[in-house]
Amino acid sequence: MLTPEQKAAILRLIHRQVVPAIGCTEPIAVAYGVAEATALLGCKPQHIELRLSGNILKNAMGVGIPGTGMMGLPIAVALGALIGRPELKLEVLRDCNRQAVEEGKQFVAENRIHIALEENDPDKLFISALCSAGGHEAQTIIKGTHTNIIYKRRDDQVVLSREACSEEATADEDVKLTLRTVYDFATTTELSDIEFILEAKRLNEAAARSGMHENYGHQLGKTLCSPLGRGIMGDSIFSKVLSVTSCACDARMAGAMVPVMSNSGSGNQGICATMPVVVFAEENHNTDEELIRALILSNLTAIYMKQSLGTLSALCGCVVASTGSSCGITYLMGGSYEQISYSVKNMIANLTGMICDGAKPSCALKLTSGVSTAMLSAMLAMQHKYVTSVEGIIDDDVDRSISNLTAIGSKGMDETDRYVLDIMTHKTHGKKET
Repeated sequence: MLTPEQKAAILRLIHRQVVPAIGCTEPIAVAYGVAEATALLGCKPQHIELRLSGNILKNAMGVGIPGTGMMGLPIAVALGALIGRPELKLEVLRDCNRQAVEEGKQFVAENRIHIALEENDPDKLFISALCSAGGHEAQTIIKGTHTNIIYKRRDDQVVLSREACSEEATADEDVKLTLRTVYDFATTTELSDIEFILEAKRLNEAAARSGMHENYGHQLGKTLCSPLGRGIMGDSIFSKVLSVTSCACDARMAGAMVPVMSNSGSGNQGICATMPVVVFAEENHNTDEELIRALILSNLTAIYMKQSLGTLSALCGCVVASTGSSCGITYLMGGSYEQISYSVKNMIANLTGMICDGAKPSCALKLTSGVSTAMLSAMLAMQHKYVTSVEGIIDDDVDRSISNLTAIGSKGMDETDRYVLDIMTHKTHGKKET
């Protein structure tokens, strides 16, 4: 059994890792760094120099920026300088409006922004923002997590300088999780202490409704609900889980001005860990308590897996988030801890190797692949059917299986990550072979 101190530490961990965010967290993190540097500078910058890690660049190149109708980093950077509110962190662009967008477009058109790849720092999440105006300059550096500022200076005065790991990041590492710990916490913690997770349901359901009512991205969610989609997929629990989840992702990746509840620094991970569980619970007529505990189980499983995978990696985040949702769905089906561990093994056996090639509208396709696998894995697990240790990277120990997955994603796929970024930055747009 978990001690009260352990439960309190895990609660703090969830509160740090499950937070609202508007827009894709990589360009928003850059906007946040620029907003902090602008505030330190004390005036609107004339020039902005950015040095970014490859994974930040990869996840910011092709994604919609909330409230702008535009894609990519430059407009996010401009708005961070013009109207960014750094105290809001991942909601830094909450005050975006039409006038701000027009000013941002002008700022971009004047070539005031320079973006370069940071090649000297090994961290996969690195953002350096240097803003200058009137003979003065201010710099911020973010590292490790999306809002972890480790360095701030104005001219020659260093305001902040610390190691890459913040106190919060160190505290996260001190919370040693296993799948059993995750399960025990989700199923034994006082309901009043964890019912806050219903805010994730509220925010992400609103994003899904937005995706249903507007033509965002590739409209995967709407397509699944169309006569064509229903004719092929039917009107089953399975099809509803897929359509609602993809609707929320469609809206977010296209830049809808709606907050979602993120998980481990990713809105898509928050959607993927939340919406399948919410929809299944509604269709399966589970109680409110069962839903709350399933949502905690799902989100905390994703947090646990991300502890060893890292905030950004070559592995698509939907792999860990949909593994979380499979655990939550198995629980809602009446599954035991043993059956939940089976669902994890089934997920790892199937989805390992799905690459992250940046944040973009087609992420909805990957989320839908992950969630469909989550449903299949849960159904097999309930029948005590699972991938065994004689197959691939699966180990008898479920935590070792998770470690095998995250080692591949965090280290084994590093060369893949470099190839992906090289392909993305050297594509020839708009030209057709003849």
